[in-house]
Amino acid sequence: MTATQSELAGLSRFIFRAPNWYTSLGFALLLAAMAGIAAFDSGTATESWRRVFVLGQDAWEGVFYIGIPTVIASVGTAGVDRFLGGKLTANRSSLLALVCEVIVVVFVTAAAVVSLVTPLGQTFVFDVFVVALSSIFAFRLLVVMAVSRSSLLVAAVPASIQTVASAVLLFVYSGTVRFLEVGGPLLQAYLMPYLARADRAPPELLVVGPNHFTLLAATSIIYATGVYVFVRVIDRPWERSLGVSMLDFLRGFVGHIAEGTRELEDFFEQLGQEAIVPVTVLSFRRTDGTEKARWILPMIHPGPMGDIGGGNLPERVARQADGLAFPPHATAGHDFNLVTSREVDTILAAADRAYDRITYSREATPSVRVQSGEATMLAQGFDDDALLVSTYAPGFADDVEYAVGLSAAAEARTAGLDDVLLIDAHNSNNGLEGPDLGHVTPGSKRSFDMIAAAGEAGTRLVSAPRGTLELGTAWDATPWTPRDGIGPLGIRVAVTTVADRTTAYVLVDGNNMEPGLRDRVLDTLDDEIDELDESEVMTTDTHIVNTVEADNQVGAAIDDEEFLALVADLVAEAIADREAVSSGVAMERAEVTVFGNDRTETLASHANAVVSMGGALAAAVILAAMAVSVLVFFLT
Repeated sequence: MTATQSELAGLSRFIFRAPNWYTSLGFALLLAAMAGIAAFDSGTATESWRRVFVLGQDAWEGVFYIGIPTVIASVGTAGVDRFLGGKLTANRSSLLALVCEVIVVVFVTAAAVVSLVTPLGQTFVFDVFVVALSSIFAFRLLVVMAVSRSSLLVAAVPASIQTVASAVLLFVYSGTVRFLEVGGPLLQAYLMPYLARADRAPPELLVVGPNHFTLLAATSIIYATGVYVFVRVIDRPWERSLGVSMLDFLRGFVGHIAEGTRELEDFFEQLGQEAIVPVTVLSFRRTDGTEKARWILPMIHPGPMGDIGGGNLPERVARQADGLAFPPHATAGHDFNLVTSREVDTILAAADRAYDRITYSREATPSVRVQSGEATMLAQGFDDDALLVSTYAPGFADDVEYAVGLSAAAEARTAGLDDVLLIDAHNSNNGLEGPDLGHVTPGSKRSFDMIAAAGEAGTRLVSAPRGTLELGTAWDATPWTPRDGIGPLGIRVAVTTVADRTTAYVLVDGNNMEPGLRDRVLDTLDDEIDELDESEVMTTDTHIVNTVEADNQVGAAIDDEEFLALVADLVAEAIADREAVSSGVAMERAEVTVFGNDRTETLASHANAVVSMGGALAAAVILAAMAVSVLVFFLT
């Protein structure tokens, strides 16, 4: 990936699953109670039981004045929004209400601290409270517009529920109605008991007057205008260059956070382009006809992040095989990310068709290693087909472009090979440093190095001696997790022996490797296992590990010595597991929807611009809105 794409991938660290609506509500009420204890003072008491009673009363007041609006917003927002044609769900509504409550508590707590150390007094606290209510209205308006794709006026109705509920409670329990003339004496006699309940409220609320509600209405209108301006300015580049709305991206992201929906994939699908990709299968079968191992190589990229699109492709591919599955990384970059996880089914169907067409042979060649420039390739022939593993280690490299891989595989076939599994070992990178992160692009020197190495490997395999094939396998799920840079497939090893030459292929379910670790693996195997002649280590490039951080590479979070020891043990186990097998290769093509040429870069650039420039623009809009709010405050 490029540096720009790596920044986009870094957004995956924000992906999490929100709790259910009742969990959010429970936490909101607890937070409100704690805020009540801090904000309200129901008097002092000396006896222990009286102090408990006083704290309980303060907590109840916090629940009533802060928690009740949150409950009303949590329950009512989704219903009102859906009635108006929106898509807000109960989980999203509760999460939104909880976040807004946190914003209010932070505003009010900060104002209370300021009022204690300055002569501003209690009135300042409620001035800030009004600003907080306007702010959460603006925030809710942005989210509702994004999630439900509603217009500003329509979205304002469900977005205002939490603010209006707080304002109504404040109006009734502050006694503000006493400043107003509401109907005649008869009407006042009936309404006053319900609209004026200051005698049941904390004395702090008595400083609230009509000017606070005037300020609330004015600032809410100002902030809503700011939201509209912000959205239009941010959205324009997306609509012009990609034909989609930034709100669609935000809606998908919120949906994935709140409930794990696939709305983000729906957004990616709008960007997608049709592509035809080879899906190659290498199968090893025991003498009794059962499958011992299967290599499955779809020429796509397992991204973009987490389990979105093809991010969890290696694990899903691995479930397809009867024998031990090996899903290494193909020569494809982020432009060949699948837009939805549904596209993986198309890949799996093509892999099944290829598997059904395989014809098996006992003949194979010993492995050969060739080098051209920076590119090193370990190759082995199976009948008239070949397995090629390419690496730029000890140099640093990331993804190899689709076109480069096609050219290299074609160059290998010119020597007389049929089907070729060309694997990008993806095993040495220096994280997210540098301008291009070692991306191997068409026309680069590295691309010609790979093509030349593939051609030489094909020539050597065609003329190599043949012998009967033995295969041994081993795997371990490992004690590590995606947080440690290791996916659910763990470490898998395949060992082949042909004509007394033994080769080990080590596949780690991770996204690239820390610099130098690949070479340490090869040195360790060479030192500890005398029977071994050649070895190579690969990663699957699974993006399930990137829900933690964008460069969570193998070796970054785990102990190197433990990793090396486990690999050596598995290789020894695979050597002991060797038995006579036959092998065969077949390839099918799959029509899938991928991100498309340059779309990933464009999307990454726009998303990163929203993150970087959007923050500055939002700050500018907020400052402008607050400046106007201050002016309105002094005028009212």
